[in-house]
Amino acid sequence: MKAAITLTSRGVVTLPAKLRQALGLKADDQLIAETTDEGLLLRPAVTLPIELYTPSRIREFDAAEAELADYFAARKRAPKRKRTR
Repeated sequence: MKAAITLTSRGVVTLPAKLRQALGLKADDQLIAETTDEGLLLRPAVTLPIELYTPSRIREFDAAEAELADYFAARKRAPKRKRTR
């Protein structure tokens, strides 16, 4: 699919709706612009959210790990049950 687009004085490019729909692009999607021997290439960018861990969030992780350690330690100490068929 080909489409003519215009570059504004501010450097803004608007992709026609049919082109956006064909590519599955929606508002706030990010694209990577790359120069090639043939011209300009636009590709969808893959972005992944990240979480910055605050000290309180790290304490939550530590508490959960301690709880799991206690659980597995208790299971290890418990007598094994015989299976009945």
